[in-house]
Amino acid sequence: MIMKRFMAAEMRQVMQQVTDDLGEDALILSNRRTEDGIEVIAAIDYEDELEGSLASLADVAAGATAPRSHAVATVGEPAAPAPEPARPDESILQVRQELRALRDMLEMPLTRLGWQAQQDRDPVRAVIMERLGEARLHPVIANHIADQVQDGMDAEAGWQCAQQTLAGLLPLDDDGLLENGGVVALVGPTGVGKTTTIAKLAARFALRHGRRHVALVTMDHYRIGAHDQLRTYGKLLGVPVYIAGDEQELAVILNQMDDRRLILIDTAGTSQRDQTLPERFAALEKAGRTIHRYLVMAANAQLSVCDDVLQAFSVLRPERCILTKLDEATTLGGILSVLIRHHLPVSFLSDGQQVPDDLHPADAQRLVALALAAAVPESQGDTAWLHAFQTNRDVAHANAI
Repeated sequence: MIMKRFMAAEMRQVMQQVTDDLGEDALILSNRRTEDGIEVIAAIDYEDELEGSLASLADVAAGATAPRSHAVATVGEPAAPAPEPARPDESILQVRQELRALRDMLEMPLTRLGWQAQQDRDPVRAVIMERLGEARLHPVIANHIADQVQDGMDAEAGWQCAQQTLAGLLPLDDDGLLENGGVVALVGPTGVGKTTTIAKLAARFALRHGRRHVALVTMDHYRIGAHDQLRTYGKLLGVPVYIAGDEQELAVILNQMDDRRLILIDTAGTSQRDQTLPERFAALEKAGRTIHRYLVMAANAQLSVCDDVLQAFSVLRPERCILTKLDEATTLGGILSVLIRHHLPVSFLSDGQQVPDDLHPADAQRLVALALAAAVPESQGDTAWLHAFQTNRDVAHANAI
């Protein structure tokens, strides 16, 4: 085990020193405030040392220790082959698992001590971090927001500043689709509400400019009843619905509908893990006309799922995003964190099945209010990850927003 002592004026600075010197896997053994600043003692190589000792004990207990070979080669004779290293048996693997569990148990009290020190040193910042953590905002973003609060602000003023900062970080884009129209394809995973969203957009545009300026196209050949659903919406709205099987058919339809101001294309829902995702949407590239892509994402998905979706669909170069299922989301911190980190602008919000009522232009203040209203108090949830963030490797990337 290698232990080192670090000293800096602020926790952020000392954690940067730890990361630079010992790496991201360093374990924080203690931290305290001194007259010179924040003192942190950290260690590395602690796990291998303990595992080696306990593994040896486990080998002896299991009778698995093999005698060492001292083969000597004479001149002109080949050396005896070295024995192959024995594979770890079940007892060793179990000891390693127990070691990792023990390490986790030791780390949590230490990180909670760091969180308590943070509360004592800067209570306003601690309150802000706690509230943003309850909203399930990513800790890097929460830390960045807390950094914007000015010294001397009380808790209420600091919280107001934090909310404004969060609203300012949200990427929004009122692209004027409902005024100017265009050719738009909605892409995204299965079950996020693309078809219903198309009906809402078509209804809003038809109410403003007349139904003769709207046309719908479906390219969903995988979901049973997808065509019928869009045809039903088209019949209710009084707008034509076309079926495009490939890029040639899509190109013909777009040429025929050249006089329509708004053409909305419904695509098949595709899993973010589908390796053929680019090929499935190749028709959008080869249709011979500029087609704008809107990624439809469900706001009720977990942060990791949202991140996977955006990463996978980035190959389609979506220009904007539409958030659906806001009425079903228990927390919004995950989806907001993903949008902020990937800088994908949000154009519309959908919070229900009613056409066209449950569709709204994206509004930062509304998203922040919804995210904070859905926050889960620590007594009802687990914000240990936020406590651990105070001594976590993410601190080194806190300015990466």
